[in-house]
Amino acid sequence: MSSKMPPSDFQALKARLATGEDRLPKRLKQVASALVAQPDDIAFSTAAEVSTRIGVQPSTLVRFAQALGYSGFSELQEIFRARLKERFPDYRERLETLESDGPMTLFEGFARSAYVSFDRARQSLDPAQLDQAVALLAKADTIYFLAGRRSFPVSAYAAYAFTTLGLRSVLIDQIGGLGPEQMAASGSNDALIAISFSPYASETITIAKKACDAGTPVLAITDSSFSPLVPLARIWLEVAEADYGAFRSLAATFALVMTLAVAVAKARGIVHTDRIKKLT
Repeated sequence: MSSKMPPSDFQALKARLATGEDRLPKRLKQVASALVAQPDDIAFSTAAEVSTRIGVQPSTLVRFAQALGYSGFSELQEIFRARLKERFPDYRERLETLESDGPMTLFEGFARSAYVSFDRARQSLDPAQLDQAVALLAKADTIYFLAGRRSFPVSAYAAYAFTTLGLRSVLIDQIGGLGPEQMAASGSNDALIAISFSPYASETITIAKKACDAGTPVLAITDSSFSPLVPLARIWLEVAEADYGAFRSLAATFALVMTLAVAVAKARGIVHTDRIKKLT
């Protein structure tokens, strides 16, 4: 184990690795390169998941962490989690960064972030994957909707939209901590739409993993191939929302779930004009 003090934050970790002063063996250098290149992935994955993606044994991650002075991989992982928290400051700090020229300036800023979000989604969404997502949902007996924290309004709207269009739907609202129980009745003939963006809601990941383990197909809506939802998903759709003053838009995500609702209803042949009007 290294006698040096371990780096206290992600920037210090990158700087120390860049100097090469630790004289890491080849295998540990491989770990260093992967961790620095995929920091979002490291923050919320297990040691087993990280080691599989990098192509090393979990014990190698522990040796790497200890070579830098950490007690183990868990302590090193806290550096990556702290990095995500720094990227998304608390709401008081966000307010302090916004322009103060009046409500119209705020509206224009949020509108611009929505436009950027739509442009990003047009580029990131794979038409073939979108078609596969619709096919998956169209054959599901019941569609479950799961999201937490800032993403929860999207899942609530999705459940409303799908139900209004005559599709059997269940919103996992997690009231009373009963998310796992609400999901327990699902099976291989159903489907789960799980929505989460960095920094990922741990409850969403936990429940999605249980659903996946139980054989329920998971459709993930998330922002990166390194999202912890991706390994659990049969299909995943990428939406990377833009932000204004660290307040991120949900515009593209709402548009996507509305697209899925109408497309699935059309695939089942149950769309009626009066039902679509209810969504507006």
